[in-house]
Amino acid sequence: MSSARDVSHLSDITKMKTDPDGSFKRKSSTFRDFVKKGGHFEPEKGRYHLYVSYACPWATRTLIVRKIKGLEDFIDVSVVSPRMGTQGWPFANVDAFPGADVDPLYNVEHVKELYLQAQSDYEGRFTVPILWDKKTSTIVNNESSEIIRMFNDAFNDQLPADKAAIDLYPETLRKEIDDINDWVYDTVNNGVYKSGFATSQKAYEAAVVPLFESLDRLEKILTGKDYLVGDRLTEADVRLFVTIVRFDPVYVGHFKCNIRTIRDGYPAIHSWLRKLYWNNAAFSETCNFDHIKTHYYWSHPSINPHRVVPVGPIPHILPL
Repeated sequence: MSSARDVSHLSDITKMKTDPDGSFKRKSSTFRDFVKKGGHFEPEKGRYHLYVSYACPWATRTLIVRKIKGLEDFIDVSVVSPRMGTQGWPFANVDAFPGADVDPLYNVEHVKELYLQAQSDYEGRFTVPILWDKKTSTIVNNESSEIIRMFNDAFNDQLPADKAAIDLYPETLRKEIDDINDWVYDTVNNGVYKSGFATSQKAYEAAVVPLFESLDRLEKILTGKDYLVGDRLTEADVRLFVTIVRFDPVYVGHFKCNIRTIRDGYPAIHSWLRKLYWNNAAFSETCNFDHIKTHYYWSHPSINPHRVVPVGPIPHILPL
């Protein structure tokens, strides 16, 4: 599968443009269908394939929820290489990085080819995660926040009772979850990127200061608590975890988010992080620090032109 159309302006991160003031604005995801009963995409075991990168925080959200809900036998997964070059995310047949997979469906070389199969005139970003429908050979959804909602309840009727009972977005807590998600996304999840991709001092400071103000706010919320909302694991924890686990190994140095580290500056957040990682396999087994560090330090030559990957921090995450 290939396309003669030049899409390098979409696949090559070195061609990414910031706003005139030097600020980074993330574009919205494009494919926004849902797996649901009675819909075009029915919740059927084995019908869907998930394309992810261990490096990508957005993609790792979906891996975590897939494991929490016990969907491993329902939705199979392919992992791309962390070395995202001018053609975008590659599969192992063109970059055999340890832990990367060959695409089992079409044997494509890059994620971009999946997008162009789904929509030949596609003009968006070639991102992961991708929830792919094997039945109709197209993309269902590439927005992680919506994919984790589908994984949370769409397959419940087919799951064992203990897994079906797990609800990461309970009705009684939804307003509080939504409120936290809103500012955490803007200032923390995306805030690290706005800091790192800023091309002016003003734009950088306009992102990094609110980032640490939000970390200060999260520190107060998590003091004496194991979870962000209520006294239970919710999607708010999943969405924050993927950023915090990358913070000291990558964002402090690579994205200049260095006012404080998590391990030395935020004891409550640090405790919350380590409890999730060490006590729940859904968090630790979906976290691959080699992929994480290699991706950021290798794939952003405008920030790190020699592609040297730091050795530390040692360890990547501290024990409990």
